[in-house]
Amino acid sequence: MGATASLQQDPQLQRRLQQDSIEIAGKTIYLNPFLYWRRFDANTDRWLREPGQMEEEQILKNRLRFYPEVVWDGLSEEERAIKAGAVEMFLKSLELISTFNPELTAGQLLELERKMAVTKKRAFERWVAKSLKRRSQAQRAEKRRFSRDRWLKEWQEWSLDPVTRNALLPISGLVLLAGLGGWFMGAQQFCRPLILQPGVQQLR
Repeated sequence: MGATASLQQDPQLQRRLQQDSIEIAGKTIYLNPFLYWRRFDANTDRWLREPGQMEEEQILKNRLRFYPEVVWDGLSEEERAIKAGAVEMFLKSLELISTFNPELTAGQLLELERKMAVTKKRAFERWVAKSLKRRSQAQRAEKRRFSRDRWLKEWQEWSLDPVTRNALLPISGLVLLAGLGGWFMGAQQFCRPLILQPGVQQLR
């Protein structure tokens, strides 16, 4: 009773639930695939959340089904990737809904699909855009880590090479001698007694 009253007092939550569900034959069917998460295993959750889990051919065959108004050749590469990911989300969602609601008929699934195409398109596009951005950032971080590790490995191999060590040994010796020489000259200069000119008395 309290939950119902709360729902009635929150119009925004009410609209979201209306967009995320449909009433068919007296039963509420969720259109938002993430509302089934309690029934997922880890593999299904990963399959749903990560774009690129379906064959590209399957995406191509269903583009006009969910985006009949879009001229795909006129889209940028980023827009095409986002909409292709949204098509994949539609297909995954319908597969999950059919699995968890096996009693739905072909006509009911079509009705459900039509409402989903209207209410979930933008939500799926936003989800895919965020997922692709996270993947791109992770790939860049991995490339930087790989480049750093490769540079360190190459530097270690170069420094441990006998030819390199033989070449660096005399140079290291010269640098050390130059440093010692500079230190010695500085110490001598510091310790040299102060010589006063004739007629100049040292202040006490």
